[in-house]
Amino acid sequence: MQETLSQRLDAISFRQLRLFESVGRLNSVRRGSEECNLSQPAVTQALAKLEQLIGVELFERRASGSYLTPAGDILYRRVIRMFKQLVDALFELEVPGGQVGADAVVHRLTRSQVRSLVALIEHGTFAAASRTLQITEASLQRAARDLEGNLRKTIFYRSAEGVMVTPAGMACGRRMSLALQEIDWAINEIDVARDMGESRITIGALPFGGSVLLASVLDEFLASQPKVDVRIANESASEMMQRLREGKVDLVVGLTQETMGDDLVSQTLAETPYEVVGRRGHPLLEHGRVSNADLIRYEWVVGTPGSNRRNCFDGLFAGGTRPRTPIVTSALPVIRHLVAGSDRLTLMTSYELQYESLLVRVPIEQTLPCPTIGITTRADWLPTTLHKDFINLVKSRVSTRSILAARRSAA
Repeated sequence: MQETLSQRLDAISFRQLRLFESVGRLNSVRRGSEECNLSQPAVTQALAKLEQLIGVELFERRASGSYLTPAGDILYRRVIRMFKQLVDALFELEVPGGQVGADAVVHRLTRSQVRSLVALIEHGTFAAASRTLQITEASLQRAARDLEGNLRKTIFYRSAEGVMVTPAGMACGRRMSLALQEIDWAINEIDVARDMGESRITIGALPFGGSVLLASVLDEFLASQPKVDVRIANESASEMMQRLREGKVDLVVGLTQETMGDDLVSQTLAETPYEVVGRRGHPLLEHGRVSNADLIRYEWVVGTPGSNRRNCFDGLFAGGTRPRTPIVTSALPVIRHLVAGSDRLTLMTSYELQYESLLVRVPIEQTLPCPTIGITTRADWLPTTLHKDFINLVKSRVSTRSILAARRSAA
């Protein structure tokens, strides 16, 4: 299915999508053809080819005009978003003419030109990119030259390693890649609505909280969506946020980040306080509420620098003696093994501790920070029906009540 989808995407031209947008907005082939300076037969033929590629009727033809079908409406919303994102990418690249100039350039862009830049960013060289696109290097180089000529901006330069993309060109290409993804999602959503294809969702799971949260909902989600193809990515928080920005994951679950740019947003699902955690039968459990003087007697397994968990640890021992921290990791299975089999201590959220049978909360005198668990997405993201179903399921399974109940049961 994926290969077929890729072939269909490659065959859809920007020209067809511009004509589709015009007719969809004006509800008229005649008015659309006039706006695009083409004959009605040419527009009709282009739209018929687009419908053939997508495999569904996009317009309902009536005597009063041409009106979007439900499938056409799905595609129309995505096409609008794609062209807006392309214009925004070129405006940020500072093409001549500002917003008007960016809009004019988008009307001259071709899919092959955009695809050439995206492929070069992803694969590094013309040779590798051309192999992936299954075209000749000469064809790829020609598309890259045409793109640079259209932009009237230098986005390539020569180095000892060959032709490279400038930093500004890299940023523009990543935004263009996100724009192209809109049509991918549109066709996939149309196929799923027709029961003609598999749904796809790529989820980023943060090291702490994310994997636990996913494990608690995936079985139910897969049972309700038997044709879904779920892909899960695991990275550190900083790496995962970058993957999200680049569109390599659709959404991220886990502890929400304290600092994010305006391009990302988080939906808070519940508060999940940090707890000092040790094995069942740990010597400190005999002390009631323990002080820092008790805590520093034991080795700790701590999170990576810059993480929420590491910041909490640093705050716990700020201005005083710190315990030994010979092990730094964000891998929950490693942490579980190291703490459950020794007298080491660590920090976990109450949500994570809810799923641990060998580890328990160690009551302490201090009050620790209370981060939130949630879902992070791009600010301008438009979820598909599948994404909405997944998010709603996660929301229904995570609540402040369950988090606090887990905390009380661990006390």
